Amino acid sequence: MSSSSAAVALLFARGIPLLPLRLRRIQPSALFLFPSLGRTSLCTATDSYEKVASSASDSTAVCSSKDPSQYFRSDHPDYRRWKDKEEEILKDIEPITFHIKQILHSTRYKDGELLTAEDEKAVEKLLVHHPHSEDKIGCGLNSIMVDRHPQFKNSRCLFVVRTDGGWIDFSYQKCLRAYIRKKYPAYAERFIRENFKRGSS
Repeated sequence: MSSSSAAVALLFARGIPLLPLRLRRIQPSALFLFPSLGRTSLCTATDSYEKVASSASDSTAVCSSKDPSQYFRSDHPDYRRWKDKEEEILKDIEPITFHIKQILHSTRYKDGELLTAEDEKAVEKLLVHHPHSEDKIGCGLNSIMVDRHPQFKNSRCLFVVRTDGGWIDFSYQKCLRAYIRKKYPAYAERFIRENFKRGSS
C-alpha cells in the first residue's frame, strides 16, 4: 500500500470528512480498498457538501429576514408608529422641560432663591407625579426653591421647602418619567431609554 493510500485509509478510519478538493486527489489505488469511492460516490459527496453549504446559507438568510433590526427601518409600520408616538410624547413634555431648564440654568434665580408664584405653580403640577411625592412634601409644601445639589455642587436642582422649615431636593426627571409611564405605558420604557440620559434616575 502506497503512503498516500495509507493516509486516505487512516483519515476514513478516523471519520474525518473530506472536502471536495481533497476527494479529487485520491489515488486510483484507493478505489480498490474503498469501492464506494467510485465516480458516483465522489459526485454524491460533492453534491452533499454543496447542499449543506447551500442549506447553511439559506438558513442564514431566513434568520436575517427575521432579524428584529428590520423593525427599525424607516419604512417599517412598527417603526413609523413608534416615531409618531415618540414625537407625540416629546411635544407633550417639551414645554415643561424647557420651563424647568430655564429655572435651573438661567440667571433668573440665584442659589437658595424661592420660585415666583407662577413658576411654583408649574413645578407643583410636575411634582405630584414624583414616585415619592408624599414623602417629599411631608408635613406640607410651603414653597419651591432652586439651590445647589447637596452632593453635586456644580449642579442646581429643585427643592421642596416644607411648612416646618425643612427642605429636600427632588428630581424633575423622575417626575417626568413617572408621568410618561402613566400616560403612555406601552411606549414609556423605550422612550425613557432613548431620550433620558443615563444616570438621571
